[in-house]
Amino acid sequence: MKKTTVIGVLVAVAVAAFGAFKYAESKKQARESQVERGRYLVTIGGCNDCHTPGYGLSGGKVDEALWLTGDSLGWQGPWGTTYAINLRNYVQALTEEQWVQIVAKMQSRPPMPYFNLQRMKEEDLRAMYQYIRAAGPAGAETPPYLPPGVEATTPVVVFPAPPPA
Repeated sequence: MKKTTVIGVLVAVAVAAFGAFKYAESKKQARESQVERGRYLVTIGGCNDCHTPGYGLSGGKVDEALWLTGDSLGWQGPWGTTYAINLRNYVQALTEEQWVQIVAKMQSRPPMPYFNLQRMKEEDLRAMYQYIRAAGPAGAETPPYLPPGVEATTPVVVFPAPPPA
């Protein structure tokens, strides 16, 4: 092989490798940007208010390592008693597509504002997923739903019955 051909091949390989590196770096930056956007949406969307223990009482000063790990504080009303699930563990078993589909169809018990999630743009739901998924699994599972009339053994916030229609 001629010397100029070898140099040309080496240059082509170097250019291709550099292009692949820049492409990978660009994808990494885009993913990090999505994770940061998801963090922002989780914060302003109020997800931590229920899904992070002690968040509201501390004025939001909870170590981010505990964010979205669920809470044993129950929300009680005519529907029974609900608990904010551990989203960090829940999302680990889902693909991004599954997350988007579940949110689009969910009909949760109060006080979960599922109707607000359903109004979000798909790219925002995907960013939230990316943030929660990147945070990784943590914490324990929360208590299960209790039907009306079953007494909770954890602290609860009691909602009044809705006014008659």
